[in-house]
Amino acid sequence: MTMSAPPATGVRTPWGAIPEPVRQAVADLLGGPVVEAVTQTGGFSPGPAARVRTADGRRAFVKAVSAEGNPDSPDMHRREARNSAALPAETPAPRLLGMHDDGNWVALVFEDIDGRQPHVPWDERELARVLDAVGELSRTLTPSPVDVPPVGKALSRAFRGWQKMLDEGHGAGDRGEGLDPWTVRNLRALAELAAPWAEFASGDTLAHGDLRADNILLTAPENAPHRVLFVDWPHAQLAAPWFDLLVMLPCVRVQGGPDPEVLFTEHPLGRAADPAGVTATLAALAGYFVRQSRRPAPPGLPTLRAFQRAQGDAALEWLRKRPGSGLP
Repeated sequence: MTMSAPPATGVRTPWGAIPEPVRQAVADLLGGPVVEAVTQTGGFSPGPAARVRTADGRRAFVKAVSAEGNPDSPDMHRREARNSAALPAETPAPRLLGMHDDGNWVALVFEDIDGRQPHVPWDERELARVLDAVGELSRTLTPSPVDVPPVGKALSRAFRGWQKMLDEGHGAGDRGEGLDPWTVRNLRALAELAAPWAEFASGDTLAHGDLRADNILLTAPENAPHRVLFVDWPHAQLAAPWFDLLVMLPCVRVQGGPDPEVLFTEHPLGRAADPAGVTATLAALAGYFVRQSRRPAPPGLPTLRAFQRAQGDAALEWLRKRPGSGLP
């Protein structure tokens, strides 16, 4: 499959457009005025994201959002701050240096990592590094060192996508606009297949919950011990060890990666997973992406819905190939 997802981008606000009191608060956290700020692209955030340098040479990565830009984003940054601050030192993730929260603007200041996002379309060797790191991340964070919601609670509403579409009448021919005929015919079967997902996906591993290329940084070999780092932790939750791997692979597929069924079943985390539980959770994930993709775009995130639809299509393609799914 060729890459079919749009870029994972929000509408970034330049550093200079951030209110002066917020920029001053960041300067206070860093111990000096910011003299250079380079905006970073990628990621689904409508706020500024910049690598900054202070007058005395200190470097950091700053991300900020306001309620005006997107009303949901400040709370996501607050969750990310709580989760990031609680991560143990051995976690391959940037260290949180500080936070500013004035009730409207929330700014997070992280250590600056000398790294880059993986190449997209995926490079085979980089993908192998990342998949190995996902396995190590699961081992490092089991049992979870952070108090976060269990996956069945965190995603109880989001992962009922197929059932919600049935309740909304999308299974009846005249309400299936934008859905392929196979999905419309099998909507009830998909809802039934996904229904028990939470009992299988539950566990005591701290899952990132949103692994994609734009949430991963690769450093040069000399920057050991962490050559793969995972950023953006607002969606952290307690889950099965294989949950992050499963959530990640539809996105890998639409960004030029190999068959997700092969990647999952050949990975140590996938080999140890209950096949029926994986199928149920994959069905729930597909329903989430497809239903979300049909909603209006949120403020500042113009490519999000198309990106979700691409992941939903990839998840469905994977699901239809899985043995024992019972789907025609």
